[in-house]
Parts: sequence; structure tokens; C-alpha cells
Amino acid sequence: MSDLTKLTLKAAVDGLKSKQFSSGELTEAFIGAIEAGNPKINAYVLTTFDKAREQAADSDKRIASGEARALEGAPLGIKDLYATKGVRTTACSKILGNFIPPYESTVTQNLWDQGAVMLGKLNMDEFAMGSSNETSYWGAVVNPWKASGSDAELTPGGSSGGSAAAVAADFCLAATASDTGGSIRQPAAFTGTVGIKPTYGRASRFGMVAFASSLDQAGPITKTVEDSAILLQSMCSHDPKDSTSLNIELPDFASFVGKSVKGLRIGIPDEYRLDGIPAEIDALWEQGIKWLQDAGAEIVKISLPHTKYALPTYYIVAPAEASSNLARYDGMRFGHRAEDVTGLTDTYELSRSEGFGKEVKRRIMIGTYVLSAGFYDAYYVKALKVRRRIAEDFTNAFNACDVILTPATPSSAFALGDTAKAADPVQMYLNDVFTVTTNLAGLPGMSVPAGLDSKGLPLGLQVIGKALDEGTVLSIASVLEQAAGFTQKPSKWW
Repeated sequence: MSDLTKLTLKAAVDGLKSKQFSSGELTEAFIGAIEAGNPKINAYVLTTFDKAREQAADSDKRIASGEARALEGAPLGIKDLYATKGVRTTACSKILGNFIPPYESTVTQNLWDQGAVMLGKLNMDEFAMGSSNETSYWGAVVNPWKASGSDAELTPGGSSGGSAAAVAADFCLAATASDTGGSIRQPAAFTGTVGIKPTYGRASRFGMVAFASSLDQAGPITKTVEDSAILLQSMCSHDPKDSTSLNIELPDFASFVGKSVKGLRIGIPDEYRLDGIPAEIDALWEQGIKWLQDAGAEIVKISLPHTKYALPTYYIVAPAEASSNLARYDGMRFGHRAEDVTGLTDTYELSRSEGFGKEVKRRIMIGTYVLSAGFYDAYYVKALKVRRRIAEDFTNAFNACDVILTPATPSSAFALGDTAKAADPVQMYLNDVFTVTTNLAGLPGMSVPAGLDSKGLPLGLQVIGKALDEGTVLSIASVLEQAAGFTQKPSKWW
């Protein structure tokens, strides 16, 4: 049954529990799909098929004895940002070399404790720094979608491009991802999948390779809103090993899917109507507003006045934290070490120079610059003050509305090797224009596929919620999902 790979996470878990098929059969179907298609898509940088078969066999025993857990026997893909005990973890950087962690990240441990099966490690931008998955040491990921009448290879978005491409191409039921400035929501929008970034602190960061610690957050990329709720439930937990982890009870996320949104107030920020945005993006936004009105929601105009400062603020705060976090990679304790060095300083300099890619070096340099003695107050301290203002904008807006609806991205997927974006990093950074604000404010945000553009490529709508109110975000997202009726899949060329 090769159609097994087309199942949603919910349908697969239900089918396993009712013994319509075994985890072994499901896992073999995905292994076959990956072996056939991954050489062209490049979503997986490492496969763990032997481990997957062992986990599937264990799950089948548990199901047979009536001891099935929430994700029992479900094959997932894991972003190469999550430490997996005994399995190579590189954050897709040469500097980490063949690092094999002796410990497990809390998020992945939660998944294994719930019975999930690991198919392998998924490609990503190096250290999660990128919007196109072209900065990976293991090469770019190719979007399963192609524009109508074109054979050009497109980006799946970044940094979780491998996660999004694997879900879109049916190489796993669902995947873990992470979001520092839009790295779950932008790839989801580019690949016609669903992605949610929960409130900062909902999921533990222990065992996640750090990029910017005050912004990084784990989340899932899935085929449906319901699947997102299910996987998010297992990924999130309080963790004493992460000082920013929230010690509060988790709601039943799945219970919010399909709930009525009648009477909810939907905020529409004028500041997100940007010059030069394709008319199709605006039209989809208006369509989303109409769908929610038809479902009984009330539309409210709101203002987020500091939005225009969000990108520059993000690209000061994130590189500053990256500069500090990446100082540990020095060629001494683990990972890549330069050869033929003459001394300690030489070891540091050459190992880092050889080990880090161009985009990571650029961000380390920006971060080091804004933290340096002469510029700390002028850049970093000022950025922190603006960040506070951006968070206050949301606090004020949520006095008038329950959730905020915006586009997810300023365009559909663009071509790999886009020369304008390659020549000017700022053009690439503009991909995050609609997503970085939620990271700066620590709020939940979700991308839902809502239509196709004139080139036949997916476009997404973004739902932003109040802190710790993922439930309402999921309710709104499920209404949009149902109204959009987005069931299109990429034409199989791989």
C-alpha cells in the first residue's frame, strides 16, 4: 500500500490503533518513498532506517498488547537541529563535523516517549540561518512544487526547508521544525503545508542547537491543522533543563480544532499592507477575511505602529545572540578542527574560517559588531528597546481583538540561486517581513495553506495569537483550512 505515505498523522495513528496496517508496513512505505525521491529533493541529510524498523517493531508489539501511546508507530522526520542520542547532529554545518550527541533533546525524547518512529535527520539552513535552505553544508533542498510550465527548481523556504519539503513530498507523516524569525511558517507557506510556532517557552530548547536563544522555538510542520495540534501536544512540555521553559499546564490542543469562531474578533493591521507586494497576496488576505466573516467572526482594524522597525531590530538581536552562541565552536572540544595549524589562535581562526559557511560568518560579524564596545548602546541596546515597543504594540492590539490575520510571506516560492537575493542579503531577509514580529514578541503564529498563485504555487495565511493562546489560533486556522479546501499536492516529478 504505497498510498500509506499520503495519510495524515491523525489518519495514520487511528489506522495503526485499529490495526488496518502495521507500523512496520507504514515505515517501509516511507523508507521506499525516501529512497526513491530523496536524491532529487535532498530533504534528508541522514536516514536512520534500521532504527526506524526497530522502533516500528516495538510499536507493533505495544499496539498488539493494547498499550499504544499517542504517536505509537508514526514515522516522523527530525530537523537536524535537534540532538539525537547516538545519531549524527550537525545543524547542517561543517563546523559540527560528525558530532554524535551523547544525549537526546527534550522535544525528541518526548516524541519517542509517545511512540514515534524516526526516519532520519532533515536538511536545514546552516545553524537555522537562512530563508531558502541554500546555506546548508549538505546542499540545498528542492521544493517538491514547481511553477506551471516551468522546470526551474524552487526553494522550499528556510530554515526548516527539509522539514517542509519532506512533509509536502510525503517522505514522513509530519516533521519537527524550529522558528527563530519565521523558519516554520515561511517554509510551510512555500510548500502548501501547515506550520505552527507556539508561544516562546511552550517547548523546551534543551538539546536544540542554539541560534538566537531569546527567539528560537520548536514547532511542527504537518499536512493539516489537526495534525499540528496533535504533534504540538507531544513536543511541548515543561523542562527544568531549560530556564525559559514555562511551568504551566498544557491545554488539549486538538480540542480547539473545528471549534466555532463566532464572535471572535480578528485584527487586521494596516502596517502589513506593504508597497510592492503582489496583488495575489492582498487578494488572498481579503479572501481570508471574508472566510472568517462568513464563519461569524468580527473584523477589527488594528495598528502595529512599530512593524516597520521589526526586520532591522531582528537582524540586530538575532546575530548578536548568534555571535555569543556560536563562540563555543572553536575546533577544540568537538566538531571540525583545522589541520596544519601552528598554535592555539591559529586553531581557533582556521577552524572557524573553514567550518562556518558564508551566511553564518556574515551574521557572526554583524553580531560581534553590534555588541562591540563602541556600538553596543547605539545598536544592540536600542534594538532591545524597539523590541519592547513591538511587544507593546501587540499587547495594545489584543485589547481590541482576539487574533491577528496577515499574509504568511511576501511572495510564493522563488527560484533556487535567485541572483538578486544572492547578491543582496537584505533582499533575502525581506522574506521574514511578516513573521519576525511574533518571535520578537514571543507570540504563537501559524501558517495555513489557503490557495495557489497564478503560477500554481502555494500561498499561506498567518494567524497570530495572544501569548499562550494557541487554542484560538488553531480554531481560526481550522476554519481557514476548511474554507480554503486546500487539497492540492505537487505533481510528482522526483
